[in-house]
Amino acid sequence: MITRRTLLRTGVALAATGAGLTAAAPPAASGPSGRMRIATGEESGFYLAFGQLLATELHTAYPGLDCVAMPTPASVANLILLEAGQAELAITLSDIAEDALAGRDPFPRPVPLRALGRVYENYLQLAVRADSPVTALPELAGRSVSLGASGSGGAVLGERLVRGLRDVSVRHLSMTDAARALAARELDAMLVSGGVPLPVLSVLDNQIGIRLLPLTPSLPALRTTVPGSEVVRLPAGAYRHGGEVDTIGMANLLVCRPELPAEVASDVTQLLVRRAGQLVPAQAVGTQFLDVRTLIGTGDVPLHPGAANAYRALHG
Repeated sequence: MITRRTLLRTGVALAATGAGLTAAAPPAASGPSGRMRIATGEESGFYLAFGQLLATELHTAYPGLDCVAMPTPASVANLILLEAGQAELAITLSDIAEDALAGRDPFPRPVPLRALGRVYENYLQLAVRADSPVTALPELAGRSVSLGASGSGGAVLGERLVRGLRDVSVRHLSMTDAARALAARELDAMLVSGGVPLPVLSVLDNQIGIRLLPLTPSLPALRTTVPGSEVVRLPAGAYRHGGEVDTIGMANLLVCRPELPAEVASDVTQLLVRRAGQLVPAQAVGTQFLDVRTLIGTGDVPLHPGAANAYRALHG
């Protein structure tokens, strides 16, 4: 069960890690300075890979910034850390950000947020062993599945996906632990979300062979609670077994608190646009949103005024 206390305890440890950094380099002639903690996601996941690239690019552009990409359980945890002042930036699924703004479950009250940009597409990937008899989500009835780590947006989506299936044994494991359990036949399926191909699934595919199950039959029901979900296609060759697979996609946002200074929000946003090619993890090239036409499409999460000003200055 996801609890605020558990996530904040995690956040305190992460914040302590960030606080242990060496003193900031002298500020550049212009640009922001100080501490910039980016709440990301799990080890071996896309959020952390993106956050590490962003931290590197930000520090290179603005040497006065001490930037760190913090590993976390992902979206839900990230927004709780952001609200608690234990992160300056956070990566999150768009629907989780909208739930936070509205104070919907799993958030007990509204979380003030502003977006800096819609950064890339997130793919829900439901994997089974290549030799599994399971070919569709409803066939997981009576079987075991990991829906992702507690505190991740993928776990929230996973709970909504399996709602109504009978006798499903649900576990909440990290990607690494779920892959290990699937390889050991201790799980029948694992749900993960991220770019394509996802490194943890590529490694598992090379070890035992995996197949991805189509999820689009579940989309109409999911859209009643997650209106931003959409059909996306996993390309043939992403993993060794199977051709193209239609699944469910969701935009990811880079967000901040409303009180982030406008100049800082503008500088980060300009970097997203100007260094787009350097901010896409290698495994996800071709599945990203990093151009101005899509960066500004943040749905119900309003752009930070500094970000909006940056987009206007860059592209009118």
